[in-house]
Amino acid sequence: MIYNEENLTKIYGNGKGVAEFPARIGILNDVFKAKFGHDSTDIFSSPGRIEICGNHTDHNNGRVLVGTIDCDMLAVVEKADKVHIISEGYVDMIFDFNDTALLPREKGKSKAMVKGVLQGFKDRGFNIGGFRMVMDSRIFKGAGVSSSAAYELLMAEILNFYYNDGALDRFKMAEVGQFSENVYFGKPCGLLDQSGISFGGIVDIDFKNPKEPIVNRLGCDLLGYEVVIVNTGDHSSLTKEYAAIIGELSQVAEYFGEKVLRDVPQERFMIKLPQLRKKVSGRAILRAIHFYEENYRVEIAVRAIKEKKSKLLLSTIEKSGLSSQINLQNAYKEGDLNQGIPLALAVAKTFIKDGTARVHGGGFAGTIIAFVKSRDKVKFANKMKNVFGNDNVFSATLRELGTCHL
Repeated sequence: MIYNEENLTKIYGNGKGVAEFPARIGILNDVFKAKFGHDSTDIFSSPGRIEICGNHTDHNNGRVLVGTIDCDMLAVVEKADKVHIISEGYVDMIFDFNDTALLPREKGKSKAMVKGVLQGFKDRGFNIGGFRMVMDSRIFKGAGVSSSAAYELLMAEILNFYYNDGALDRFKMAEVGQFSENVYFGKPCGLLDQSGISFGGIVDIDFKNPKEPIVNRLGCDLLGYEVVIVNTGDHSSLTKEYAAIIGELSQVAEYFGEKVLRDVPQERFMIKLPQLRKKVSGRAILRAIHFYEENYRVEIAVRAIKEKKSKLLLSTIEKSGLSSQINLQNAYKEGDLNQGIPLALAVAKTFIKDGTARVHGGGFAGTIIAFVKSRDKVKFANKMKNVFGNDNVFSATLRELGTCHL
């Protein structure tokens, strides 16, 4: 296998990922060779993502600030006449690439995501074909760093590379991933996850016009702060809770005759509050307030990064997290006495000397994200491991490249 070694630092920085890459690829290729009798031809990587600001805004055409991280799905691949996917811990997946029928029994499963990507390519007039793949993942499942979106974009990148000469742009592949997630996998989501993973680095995306979003790439510098992610519980079975947020925001938008809240001016929303209270729940109104204010916070966070104002960035992230807890109300599932996210946030903030922490991603369970100074990262991570376990705390480095062929 031939790959561009310069890409390794764009994916893993100067951390241990670069050093571990040869052994990791060697193991995957050994499995490939044992199964198919020869070496694979290509290597692909698809990253996890962090949400810096813009919590639950994308599905209502809002603004988001997202970054890709160095934990990834890594795959060795070659063209083939069928789809054949081998992944440790899973049963081999083999099927005809033309078989993209949407089957209810496959919803929520990996096969549904692959079929959804294939169908998404076909629907948009692009070519599809088969491939053989052996992969591993260092993106832990169900903990808010978008393992499903990384998987969808990995499939899209392979199809784009092998059968379309790279004709799909970054956003078009993100659209295909979202289609697969929504329609085939059966989970409602906006475009934050897929777009961030597709583009790479820190990206500000404005979805006001979802067909032509405004994408602003901001490099990989968080102004001297680094990321520690703490897993407090699996969030993979919380589709109903996520759907409730989308549903309640839709109720507010529909009161004003619109499909999404971004098309309702905030001033009009505020003027109509007395009448709106008679039509929708107080929680729906609180979630709408979060949406409006969160869009503005993304704007402030972007300015802070551009102007290298670290304190402004941290205070904006802090306000985003508090709004998610108080107005959006996605820190824990109703009736959940464990309250892993509020607990982790409270503990983290007692340990952080310079930085902040907030609920991460969809919420209700899953992860918090902490932003700490580089010099404090190891000490902070160790303290959190002592409380939440070694396997639930990991440091992440921002990576320059999104899903890519190496």
